[in-house]
Amino acid sequence: MRAAVLREYGEPLDVTERPAPDPAPDGAVVEVEACGICRSDWHAWQGHGEWADDQVPLDYVLGHEPAGRVRATGPRVERFREGDRVVVPFNLGCGACQSCHTGHGNTCTDGTALGFESAAPGAFAEQVAVPSADYNLQPVPEGLPFRDVAAVGCRYMTAFHALADRAAVGGGDWVAVHGCGGVGLSTVQIADALGARPVAVDVSSDALSLAAEVGAAVTVDASERDPVVAIDDATDGGADVSVDALGRAETARNSVRCLRERGTHVQVGLTTDAEQGEVPLPTDWMTRWEVDWLGSRGMPPTRFPELLGMVESGRLDPGALVGREVSLDEVSDRLAAMTDYDTAGVEVLRP
Repeated sequence: MRAAVLREYGEPLDVTERPAPDPAPDGAVVEVEACGICRSDWHAWQGHGEWADDQVPLDYVLGHEPAGRVRATGPRVERFREGDRVVVPFNLGCGACQSCHTGHGNTCTDGTALGFESAAPGAFAEQVAVPSADYNLQPVPEGLPFRDVAAVGCRYMTAFHALADRAAVGGGDWVAVHGCGGVGLSTVQIADALGARPVAVDVSSDALSLAAEVGAAVTVDASERDPVVAIDDATDGGADVSVDALGRAETARNSVRCLRERGTHVQVGLTTDAEQGEVPLPTDWMTRWEVDWLGSRGMPPTRFPELLGMVESGRLDPGALVGREVSLDEVSDRLAAMTDYDTAGVEVLRP
């Protein structure tokens, strides 16, 4: 099969032939029809994560947002068969531990991360292997295009879990979203679908225009105005929930400081090599106003039926965020474009 292989950090991927994977006894192999290209892929491509013992290996296939059809299954797989339409969450649980059994498979200590760890090579390829298929694979309803649901396996599910499960966003809540890339735009659209009032923050007028199209009640150009002041003015006292969808020290602090008393910050964006996983915060101020800081990673696979149900019903439209489809040979250029934030919405690989 053809795959885009990481040979050196920050250098063009090597599009070459690789042996096609075989399914594990409890696993499956999926024919990749579409795979989102995410900023987390950019972090991996850059070699980030060494400070957290989370650096991807070389000679490795990236890509963690695939959707496609089941090509083969192991003998212990019961829920899926060849030809089934599926989406794959990037946080792969073992399906057998207490976390998985209690609905928290996204924090499974025996799990692995697709496209980030040596045990789970990624989906910038024509095929991808998925362990514990009965637990991890999620059926895609007929009629939903693969290009539209590819990002559901990371950005969409991450945004949904952050808002619906971690922050318990409700109707009428002001939700500030700092950074309107793929996960930020997903957060805006999902906040709107949950009945909240999203405030989109970015320095790109194009990103803010798209945010307004997918549900932002207010947009803030952080290159023209202090976003903390702007959000306080727009919401009459601050956001109820704020999400850092970018992962820079500045956006994390702005996300905290834009909250009203007893507000909730949710950290979704991963930090860069400038922060190396550490961000100074106004802790005394957070204590004074009882501000909560929540981390959020992916989403438990058991939550997919509700999320995909919202997509199938039309309440959510991930396809509205797709701005470009690319081939395997173009993936390196699209990763490089992310260095200067020169991408819009969600870009999708079509192998």
